[in-house]
Amino acid sequence: MTGRRLLLAGSAAIGAVAAVLIALTVLAPSSSADVDPPGEGSADVGFARDMAVHHQQAVEMSFLVRDRTDDEAVRLLAYDIINTQANQRGMMLGWLETWGVPKSTSEPMRWMDGADGGEGTAGAHGHGAGAAAMPGMATDEELDELRAAEGRDAEVLYLRLMTEHHRGGVQMAEAAVERAGGDEITNLAAGMVRAQGSEIQLMADMLAERGA
Repeated sequence: MTGRRLLLAGSAAIGAVAAVLIALTVLAPSSSADVDPPGEGSADVGFARDMAVHHQQAVEMSFLVRDRTDDEAVRLLAYDIINTQANQRGMMLGWLETWGVPKSTSEPMRWMDGADGGEGTAGAHGHGAGAAAMPGMATDEELDELRAAEGRDAEVLYLRLMTEHHRGGVQMAEAAVERAGGDEITNLAAGMVRAQGSEIQLMADMLAERGA
């Protein structure tokens, strides 16, 4: 099997695993079903809000690269990320609605204050307030660069940006596994750690194939 076919098979397998993880998370009974829903200040609510924003950018970047390359492997990876993360984002927004809490906040990442010994992840990364405070988020300038790129340049930039994006997502998900009180977030976050970790390795292989 050629390297390209291996990459395609790997991406398809990761997408299938992610779909199974989503289904298991939706269908699995929650041990917290008979207790009060998480409220303001909880890791559950904070993670759901912030990861919904984080996922939205991953979907945006994936749509951008899909329209800027004809490479099968990159387009398939982008499709998998669009499908998986849009579905997960919808689930998290649905939970926020069910829990009766706002879907947005003026203080993102406060639920992670003190993680890794810092004054919150936002301060530790020095990105300032808002969505850019989240680990792994691409800057507006980087997104503009991706919009302007074509072909191999777009592929390489996308793979690099998405690798950093996934690393930030894994950091957030690992913190949610430790801090969340309900099965919904704990199970979903654990699945994200596994699936995005696999995609990070896949993207490393794809970058190596492109000499980047």
